[in-house]
Amino acid sequence: MTKDLNRREVLAAGTAAAGAALVGSSGAKARPVAAAIQRGGSKPTVIASGNGNIYKNGGDETCVERAFRMITEGADVLDAVIAGVNIVELDPEDTSVGFGGLPDADGVVTLDSCCMHGPKKRAGGVACLKGVRMPSLVAQKVADVTDHHLLVDEGAQRFARNMGFDIEDDLNTDRSRALWLEWKRRTDSRHYPRPEDRADAGRKVGLAMVAEGKIDPDHFYGTINCNGVNAEGDVCGVTTTSGLAWKIPGRVGDSPILGAGLYVDNAAGAAGSTGRGEANIYNLASYLIVEKLREGLSPKDAGMAALNRIVDNTIDPRLLGEDGKPNFNVNFYVLDKSGAHAGVALYGGPRRTYAVCTENGAESLPIEGLLGDRS
Repeated sequence: MTKDLNRREVLAAGTAAAGAALVGSSGAKARPVAAAIQRGGSKPTVIASGNGNIYKNGGDETCVERAFRMITEGADVLDAVIAGVNIVELDPEDTSVGFGGLPDADGVVTLDSCCMHGPKKRAGGVACLKGVRMPSLVAQKVADVTDHHLLVDEGAQRFARNMGFDIEDDLNTDRSRALWLEWKRRTDSRHYPRPEDRADAGRKVGLAMVAEGKIDPDHFYGTINCNGVNAEGDVCGVTTTSGLAWKIPGRVGDSPILGAGLYVDNAAGAAGSTGRGEANIYNLASYLIVEKLREGLSPKDAGMAALNRIVDNTIDPRLLGEDGKPNFNVNFYVLDKSGAHAGVALYGGPRRTYAVCTENGAESLPIEGLLGDRS
């Protein structure tokens, strides 16, 4: 559609996506998705971290497929992207989010989430939430029924109970509990060394388990982010996570923090992140990306600007490799108001992808690394 057409003159018509959808990172072909209509210069699009086009929790839709379908059927964009991440939160096979997420150092699964509604200019978040499988829904309730943004720990759980959510004693699965027990066995549980030594030791053991193939590399840091835009240009986003594996109890990462793990501005677009949360919090990277979109940068260039900021501000020797570059990764999923998108990271690689769904169906696209590829 051309931009000079009056919106009221645009007819709601579309055709089925030609051919089968591209093969996602799971290896399974995505279902064809009905084509959507572009109105007001915006192309309906949903993007997410790579796990947004893998897990289906026994159903027939991935996160991005469900969110895109709901958006093109007329659902509120935030309702749609949250319904998408709910699939991953509930799927016990994804150990980075929700039910069965990797627990903290005490073996307790604690969850963080944040959501932002672009048109309503409202947001909500929860941190250190225990016992609720879908923290994204609780975050949405915080936005809808309170005058606050962030509720934490026991207060967040009490709020969830008051809102009618079921509270479970333990969100571990057999798999997440077995991985925690192995991590515990490999560390010295009889002593509590200096916090910095303990954190370093725990990180090394965790990364060793990643190298051995016991933990998905992307699940060690956790998280799913999903952002969407509809034909009217309404932009919304959600990020949800079980946080850093084996974290010190009480640790909160970037996911529930506005401007860090997620930021949305209906005039510009949305950005979300996975990876080292502390780097995002220090640099308010998602906010920076959206501001760069506002200035006219493309999604890719806006994401790269934030990555360069992280590199510039990473000077602690323990966070640098022998080459002087960051020894961690951060990924950004960037969507502008028109539907243009990009996935960028400090380090790319053959297995690093982000999920997208448009009228062409769902696909998993490569993430471009600022500093090249690294496994």
